[in-house]
Amino acid sequence: MKQIFAIIWMITLITLTGPINTFAEISNLQPCKNSPAFIKRLNNSIKKLETRMQKYDPTTPPALAIQEQIKKTQIRFDKYSQSGILCGTDGLPHLITDGRWNHAGEFMAPGLLFIYITGWIGWVGRKYIQAISTTSKPTEKEIILDVPLALKFSVSGFTWPLEAIKEFTNGQLLANDNDITVSPR
Repeated sequence: MKQIFAIIWMITLITLTGPINTFAEISNLQPCKNSPAFIKRLNNSIKKLETRMQKYDPTTPPALAIQEQIKKTQIRFDKYSQSGILCGTDGLPHLITDGRWNHAGEFMAPGLLFIYITGWIGWVGRKYIQAISTTSKPTEKEIILDVPLALKFSVSGFTWPLEAIKEFTNGQLLANDNDITVSPR
């Protein structure tokens, strides 16, 4: 799952930003492909993996796993260098979130994906709580989940933005002021 989000993030980043032609304008950042610290970090990562691999016979599963990890490391660093992301003096990629449109892909697509996923989680939880509130033991179902009911809401929760707009226009999304308790001051 983690790899899928990383791939989606990289594709979005490459698609939306393209190569960055700005260099020293952002606090000593430079494209990762030109950064000596980035190249040094790549070489150190590979060197550490090769050192670990020397402890094993080349045909054993641990050695094969380390070889695969070396390939993935090289691919990851290659994608960073090709995407035009800017690196600092530490050799690490930095995301620029200062509002410039040429850096929008670095934070907008992951940010929107985050908002969508958290909204989905909240919407599904809200629907589940509303559904169990009408049962005989709602507190028990908050502690011990009714899995079939929760799965029903989880599967249908992907359309939460449309449902939220629908409920907002119908007046069902927000509670009346009379229904909200206010502590005396």
